Amino acid sequence: MLSELGSDCRPLAGGHSIIPMMKLRLAAPEHLVDLGGIAELRNISVGGGSIEIGAMVTQHELLTSAELGKACPIIAETSALIADPQVRYCGTLGGNVANGDPGNDMPGLMQCLNATYVLESSSGGAREVSAREFYHGVYDTALNDGEMLTLVRIPTPLAGHGYAYSKLKRKVGDYATAAAGVIVAMSGSTCQSASIALTNVGDTALYAAEASESLAGAELNEETIGRAASLAEGITSPVADMRGSEEYRKKMAGVMVARAIRLAAERAS
Repeated sequence: MLSELGSDCRPLAGGHSIIPMMKLRLAAPEHLVDLGGIAELRNISVGGGSIEIGAMVTQHELLTSAELGKACPIIAETSALIADPQVRYCGTLGGNVANGDPGNDMPGLMQCLNATYVLESSSGGAREVSAREFYHGVYDTALNDGEMLTLVRIPTPLAGHGYAYSKLKRKVGDYATAAAGVIVAMSGSTCQSASIALTNVGDTALYAAEASESLAGAELNEETIGRAASLAEGITSPVADMRGSEEYRKKMAGVMVARAIRLAAERAS
């Protein structure tokens, strides 16, 4: 149906992105294709060194999956900070990552986890795109007409890894003023590897490559954490809005990175 209807059609998952856009007249698709009846899109699989999550898995299901919580607890931590319980019962992982909204939390987290998206169409088959290469701009992604994101594949983090998703927001249910996801592997007080990504401080979610690399092989102390936070701030380009000025939101991005690094290091074992 997506291939036949082309650009006049949008897939409908939880509806928390496309329906508000339609109400605001920011989107006016002629057709919506409801994905709710496709059972194959609701699976969670953990094993063989990877985690696979179907596009229609809800935030609530991410929160309550015991095997997922054991293998990659930062996913549940992030899901718990998205909107409110009513939204989490309906909102899906696929909808959150595929829409290209810089305010959504999962795109940054998927970049932090170095996830891969499986994109499928009836005409072109399946292809894979890294989450770090999927986002081109606000609501602008690597998806083609007639194509749908069906699966998210994540390399299983190392056992004993540290993790944290730190989010500053004005109230429950709000988008982030700034947020950061961090994954670290530690050997004593020395960071063996790190991955840092940012939410809602640019046109897209941002992977902070230089900040991540600055921690690899370094002892985590206030100096090295501060340097990583400063490097992460440097790639942000937030806009002034009701959540704060450009300068404030940029600074808070660094604060969230530093906070997440400290907590991730504490959790590493």
